[in-house]
Amino acid sequence: MGRHLGRRRLVPFAIALLALVAFSAVTYAYWTGLGSGTGSGTAATGTGNLTVVQTTVLTPMYPGDTAQTLSGNFTNPNPGPVYVSTVTASISSVTKATGAPSGTCDATDFTLASATMTVNAEVAAGTAKGAWTGATIHFNDKVTNQDACKGATVNLAYSIP
Repeated sequence: MGRHLGRRRLVPFAIALLALVAFSAVTYAYWTGLGSGTGSGTAATGTGNLTVVQTTVLTPMYPGDTAQTLSGNFTNPNPGPVYVSTVTASISSVTKATGAPSGTCDATDFTLASATMTVNAEVAAGTAKGAWTGATIHFNDKVTNQDACKGATVNLAYSIP
């Protein structure tokens, strides 16, 4: 019977000892745990390019007229703002009017000055955002007959380098 009592006392002691060892291992792991990891992020790419919109309505030009200033804004289809440094204007073509007198009418009949315009600003997402201005256009007064340019359309192109 004495042995039986010893076993009964030994079992709880063994369980307590096992619990103490397990707790010590968990505590040790908690305080001395090491680790490493990695992570990454990606900058969003724009969903579309900005569109440069000319808002200036030019009056009909004639040889020797005064320069008219070009101005406009942007359409930004992206989900956030886009930084624009400059806008550059160019004469992409000249379309003669139907029935215009024969002869040549081309970009050399017009002068586009200050074609690169500084913006240096963020353009918010949406339509009619931001602003640009500064380039000018006028009809050159050549010493030759320019009747072929009567009613011609000067097609301008804009780019954001």
